[in-house]
Amino acid sequence: MTGTDPTDAEHAEKKARIKAARDRMMADKTQTKGLLIVHTGKGKGKSSSAFGMVMRCLGHGMRVGIVQFIKGAWETGEARFLARFPDEVTIKTMGEGFTWETQDRARDVAAAERAWTAASAMLADHNFAMVVLDELNVVLRYDYLPLATILAGLAGRPAGQHVVVTGRNAPAALIDAADLVTEMTLVKHPFRDGIKAQPGVEF
Repeated sequence: MTGTDPTDAEHAEKKARIKAARDRMMADKTQTKGLLIVHTGKGKGKSSSAFGMVMRCLGHGMRVGIVQFIKGAWETGEARFLARFPDEVTIKTMGEGFTWETQDRARDVAAAERAWTAASAMLADHNFAMVVLDELNVVLRYDYLPLATILAGLAGRPAGQHVVVTGRNAPAALIDAADLVTEMTLVKHPFRDGIKAQPGVEF
């Protein structure tokens, strides 16, 4: 132990102060509500984080609805896994792949509209405790769906229903409407070193 190390008594006193401050902060945190959660940014992990929340819901016996707005061309590990929970999870993979692959705006818009129809049904169903709208931000970025329609659908959902929206470039109006927004920051990615997307990491 150096001369600057706290004694056991000093350590205990510091932790007691921290706990007292924490208890005061938590004392008025008594409300619950359905949260609108947005995962955006250039970094990896937006959809991964959303599916982590799906796992939490499953652990609590909650029903979850998932609509994937872009993914569709690849068979993902999450879709395979969640197929094991047909009573708890409804997953609809309705995209046509990335926009640079389809190169057909009319086709992409039509796919987005079909996906939103499925999402709207989930958002209207109080049996879904959580709805994940995967890559919806990408659809909004390219104006495949009217933002006002999306915001109205989100606002009209059952009071206790949580919604997670993922994808880069979340529009400002969606961020303003959200209760929780996390921006994933890209620091380093193996793609830059010539490493392709791999099962279990990207899909």
